[in-house]
Amino acid sequence: MGNTERLGLGIGWRPELADVIEGLPGIDWVEVVAENVCADHPPDALERLRARGTTVVPHGVGLGLGGAARPSPARLVDLASVAEALGSPLVTEHIAFVRSGGGLTGTPAIEAGHLLPVPRTRDALDVLCANVRIAQDALPVPLALENIATLFSWPDEELTEAQFLGELVERTGVRLLIDVANLHTNHVNRGEDPAEALAALPLEALAYVHVAGGVERDGLWHDSHAHPVPPRVLEVLGELCARAVPPGVMLERDADFPSRGELAGELAAIRAVVERERVRHG
Repeated sequence: MGNTERLGLGIGWRPELADVIEGLPGIDWVEVVAENVCADHPPDALERLRARGTTVVPHGVGLGLGGAARPSPARLVDLASVAEALGSPLVTEHIAFVRSGGGLTGTPAIEAGHLLPVPRTRDALDVLCANVRIAQDALPVPLALENIATLFSWPDEELTEAQFLGELVERTGVRLLIDVANLHTNHVNRGEDPAEALAALPLEALAYVHVAGGVERDGLWHDSHAHPVPPRVLEVLGELCARAVPPGVMLERDADFPSRGELAGELAAIRAVVERERVRHG
């Protein structure tokens, strides 16, 4: 897997937050939705961040590497171009499928508009590994993949999430983007213990960590990215940091954008957890 880029503390860049992020102290890097950036004309605000030394990481949402179809060559070209244009040290995507149908099935192509969970079966893992290798070959920088939040479990699953991710890493050498909010989501919605998952995950493959807020409704946790980070998600972050020093940690916020002060407070809380565990474990 080679050397892992040391990123530091970051935040998800959104146009609505561009001015706020430029004024926030202590931001080492930002993550941008890859499909929202034109390689030949990145947003001026991103270019200003890059000019002062802020790293930018493209985060894809449309490859659908967990789907039966092979990843689109055009999408891979676009993702590679964005990474090169931004001088990014890596790119990230999700362990998910996002579409179905199409020419091979004789049915209309359907875009889900959402990240859908991959069944944790060996057949699904074989397909995912094949698609990951295609993506790795097409990209100019390393690829890291994110665990997603889910509302349900597929029947007849054969592997835990940690086993699934561990075999994925072993077979492809891909890095991992661990979203601790998604681990919390899967605890509420699927009864999966975040501590047990972290104990079994190959954290030596860790590229960086997502932290985000959500809300519980009718017994289900919704990974909204529109609410403050709850204490339990910070606790899961602490559990991860007790096991491994994350190369980077970042805050995601996609809606109901708070004030600069609130964002700074959440970033400070995240930094405090990371530093506390770093000191505690030397």
